[in-house]
Amino acid sequence: MNPRADEQSDTGPWGDALQRLHEWEPAWANTCARMATNPWRSGVLPRKLVELIGVAVNAACTNLNPEGTRRHIRGALQAGATRAEVLMVLKMASLLSIHSCSLGAPILLEEGKAAGARPKLKVKPATPACDQMKAIGQWNDAWDPFYELDPAWTDAFMATGGGVYASGVLPAKDVELLSIAFDVSYTHMYAPGTRRHIRNALAAGATMEEIMEVLKLCVVQGVQACNLGVPILDEEMARLNDAARAG
Repeated sequence: MNPRADEQSDTGPWGDALQRLHEWEPAWANTCARMATNPWRSGVLPRKLVELIGVAVNAACTNLNPEGTRRHIRGALQAGATRAEVLMVLKMASLLSIHSCSLGAPILLEEGKAAGARPKLKVKPATPACDQMKAIGQWNDAWDPFYELDPAWTDAFMATGGGVYASGVLPAKDVELLSIAFDVSYTHMYAPGTRRHIRNALAAGATMEEIMEVLKLCVVQGVQACNLGVPILDEEMARLNDAARAG
């Protein structure tokens, strides 16, 4: 493996837009690039984890950025990540969607009660995955509302998620740091999960500096606006100039 990992060591979250920005506004480009690439240079987190967090925030079901996902998967593999590790991050990114139920189910129960409506569940089905999570102290009370509304589906979801989180593919601390990134990302901002995973990360041995690095990695992903828009602006300016010359 290249000891410099790859060009990601210089560009971090940036795509080709950075070069054009250097031509258009070199002072701002230099300042922004220095800020955005800091987590890649600081050494607070291992390069592999930095890239896996980049995969997480780009591939998350709340973001779905194909260019950023590819860039950080490439960086993670070149930093030594295995297929299983990258795939676990993608599975976690998929399961983030449970927060639709975390948000909506309590409101549904409250509004249903106000309207005089009740769930029509007659016989509670077997829920072995949920029962196991409760038995080992891994159950989250925030899941109670959708468990009450649809225990069978909730059990299927928990069985899906449990297989990911119990796999041991990544250390517990890294899993919690990745979970913070998913929840605190500017495309999600899920406060209950952010607090829960910060608490868990500290309990798993993470330092405040490591957690702050995760927050920084989420912030620097804001340059995706330039990665997306600068090439489009460049193309449209060229189209406008071509039209002016043709006219």
